[in-house]
Amino acid sequence: MASKLEFVQYAADQLEEAGVITYRKMFGEYGIYCDGKIFGLICDNQLFVKITENGKRLRPDLKTASPYEGAKPYFLMEDLDNKNFLVEFVRETCRELPAPKPKKKEIS
Repeated sequence: MASKLEFVQYAADQLEEAGVITYRKMFGEYGIYCDGKIFGLICDNQLFVKITENGKRLRPDLKTASPYEGAKPYFLMEDLDNKNFLVEFVRETCRELPAPKPKKKEIS
């Protein structure tokens, strides 16, 4: 089941204090970004956040799951209503993630 745009927008709105939140349709679902860094996926109306050491430290008990068959596990964010936690968790996750690679320029 594909995610509904309303859910994606709700997740992005909940995270707006973490940084510049954007999302992009990818393979029928969505990638979600903070300040240009992809930190998670939205699949089947669920938010999945990359597993990092910072994330493990903040919430070692957080459930993990694969966003789609064959994918590596991510943290599954089941409580999107806890805005303060989500913002802190995404900020800490993104601190650990590498900066996005610059896009290659096309040669004409």
